[in-house]
Amino acid sequence: MKRLLFCTSALAALAAPAWAEEAEVLIADPLPEVVVTATRIPAIAQRTPGARVIDARAIEQRGALFAADILADVPGLSVVRSGAFGGPTQVRIRGANPGKTLVLVDGVPVNDAAEINGAYDFSGFELGDIQRIEVLSGPQSSLWGSDAIGGVIAFTTREVDGVRAEAEAGSFDTLRGRLAAGVATDTYAVGAWVSRFVTDGISAADEADGATETDGFDNTTIGARGRYALSATARIDGSVRWSRSEADIDGFPAPAFALADTPDRTEGEQWSGFARLSAEALGLSHQLSLSASDLVRDTIADFPFSFEANRQVWRWQADGAAGERLTYAFGAEREDTEGSVSTGAVEDLGTTSLFGVASVEATDRLSLTGALRWDDTDDFGSETTGRLSAALDLDGGFILSGAWGTGFKAPSISQAVCDFCFSAAPFPALTPERADSVEVALGWTAPDGRLDGRITVYRLNVEDQISYVFDPVTFDAVYVNIAETRTDGIEVEGRAALGGGFDLTVAYAWTNARDETTDARLLRVPEHAGSATLGWSGERLSGALTVRAEGDQDDAGGVRDGFVTANLNASYALTDQVSLTARIENLADARYQQVFGYGEPGRSAYVGVRLRY
Repeated sequence: MKRLLFCTSALAALAAPAWAEEAEVLIADPLPEVVVTATRIPAIAQRTPGARVIDARAIEQRGALFAADILADVPGLSVVRSGAFGGPTQVRIRGANPGKTLVLVDGVPVNDAAEINGAYDFSGFELGDIQRIEVLSGPQSSLWGSDAIGGVIAFTTREVDGVRAEAEAGSFDTLRGRLAAGVATDTYAVGAWVSRFVTDGISAADEADGATETDGFDNTTIGARGRYALSATARIDGSVRWSRSEADIDGFPAPAFALADTPDRTEGEQWSGFARLSAEALGLSHQLSLSASDLVRDTIADFPFSFEANRQVWRWQADGAAGERLTYAFGAEREDTEGSVSTGAVEDLGTTSLFGVASVEATDRLSLTGALRWDDTDDFGSETTGRLSAALDLDGGFILSGAWGTGFKAPSISQAVCDFCFSAAPFPALTPERADSVEVALGWTAPDGRLDGRITVYRLNVEDQISYVFDPVTFDAVYVNIAETRTDGIEVEGRAALGGGFDLTVAYAWTNARDETTDARLLRVPEHAGSATLGWSGERLSGALTVRAEGDQDDAGGVRDGFVTANLNASYALTDQVSLTARIENLADARYQQVFGYGEPGRSAYVGVRLRY
């Protein structure tokens, strides 16, 4: 197959094993193929429309500490962060609201079942233990069921072999530390890690609006991962990840009910993990796993709230192949979720699913992939979703690929019980939201593999979207299926190996996301967004300069102005085991807002040390 066409601006370095040293591979070398595993069966990224991979080396080179720091550079993905340090942070893929992005950690769904839309909060998602991030844009319900209308973000934790430690200090009295240790052999592996981040922060409300109080953030993440080969054909593995965050936030105090300094704060605690048995039998590779996640979040304010949610998923999957051209997988799942609502009542939802996916090399140039899934919900009937994709090698290093897919999202627990609803009439009966999408991509790779790029054109339709409707005359407030949304978009991305250890990656997205009922633009989705990363790697010095820009976006309460910002990260290897690190964020000291009304830090600097054994 051809070499990797391109990745996002986050892919400023080559794919490398966990703990590999930067100097062992020159960035100027041709790019290898990058494999996507969140597709259920391994797939090559450049042949998979909407697939991007961010590896550990790219995360390190960019100096990204939290998931939101690097996800913002994925074309077509917008990060919504209400407060710079620890503020609620959600993502939208191709204009779909945050509840339509499924988040997986080691295959474990971690979306918040007690959140109104079922969305995941990325504010405390620290990257110290993450080996790779895979982003699949577009409906992926045929692979992963509900919550995947916009796409999937899959995180994989790293297997530790050795000892690694990091420490950093900088602006806003920020302190950060990481420690990981483990051992890995062909027979077994066991490792653990801990990360700590604390800062005094800045005011969550923009200081330009008169806010002066600093809002701090405190985050701790602990995890462990292991595997053991029971025999030549069977093994067990598993992982567990726990995190706790405390963040000062600002609220909307009476009588103006405008964003301002308040003593409000949030506390959140989450753990997730899985245990899996893998075995060869009947000519197939079988995996039987149990995954679980549990989340508690509290808001301490004039109107306090406390929510708790948990999820368990039993999954069996069998992988097989027929000759060298056909690979396939099929299986079954049972998912149970439980969550509390504002009244303190606890509700639950459940789904039983069957799925199958297959990929065939029809010719030496043409590959076809299809997926089909049936989900039977306990409360909202059954849904069948599918996806077809194809990739065709053309002459001159071009690859033409495309995909068509459908998706659905069952109502969340809050929507199902009509939490925060007020009406004298019976609450409307909700149905699942449905989506369909089509995309076409053209990619090109230079003969020497040092220059590549891809352009993707897509359309995403969402029908029966669930909206919260308030009637100012009757004061009724309910959830109803009324909205229809459409997103038309173009995503452009490319990479050039410039020689001398330098490379350049660029990404741009035009996203036209609208409510088909009113023709209004969807909130918090910039029409134009892009980034460029210049990376370098030498014998001792490596780093990256990233410039990111977003256009104006409509927001609740006004229009958030567009902005341009830049970050610089570098490391210098004193020895094979010791490196000094430095990073500067908001290099030009730009004043901007990511979300209307919420300020972002000015220029800030951080220095640290990294140890590896």
